Amino acid sequence: MRELVLPSLQPSAFGIVVRDLHRTEEPRLRGFFLRRLRNPNDAADATQETFLRFLEAPQKTIIDNPQAYLFQIAKSVASRSGARTAAESRLFLLAEDGFDQPLDAPSQERIVNGRQCLLLLAKAIEVLPNRCQEVFILSRLHGMSNGEIAARLGISRNMVEKHIIKALIQCAKVRAELFE
Repeated sequence: MRELVLPSLQPSAFGIVVRDLHRTEEPRLRGFFLRRLRNPNDAADATQETFLRFLEAPQKTIIDNPQAYLFQIAKSVASRSGARTAAESRLFLLAEDGFDQPLDAPSQERIVNGRQCLLLLAKAIEVLPNRCQEVFILSRLHGMSNGEIAARLGISRNMVEKHIIKALIQCAKVRAELFE
């Protein structure tokens, strides 16, 4: 392999080395990550991160074997990615493990209280002007974006935002009264 000395290379020479490494080693790196991470998207991300780290090598670094250096970086990236995936899998337990079920069923008192609060909030929304109600319902109940609401109702996004803010203020007032 070629010896790579970062500070003495002209930007074009370093670029040629990186381009050649990418052309020859990218498929091998992707395979390396695919075997370890078992996910094509994660493998592609890890491959890209490896080349990025290679490009970010300190300016005084002397690299005798760029290919070996690249794979050393890849081992580090694979290790971190594997650890991150393991940590995330503990956070998001699968539904088939029974963790999608609530731990405690709400009491009858809590259910009645929740329904009463919901009715009060519905009444608070009913006293809003019609357009304000319509915008709020499209936003919060139907999940439409402000742009979609504006286009559907023929109003500006700014007006959509004003209507939503007005409705949220009204709901906040009712909620504050409930929990005083």
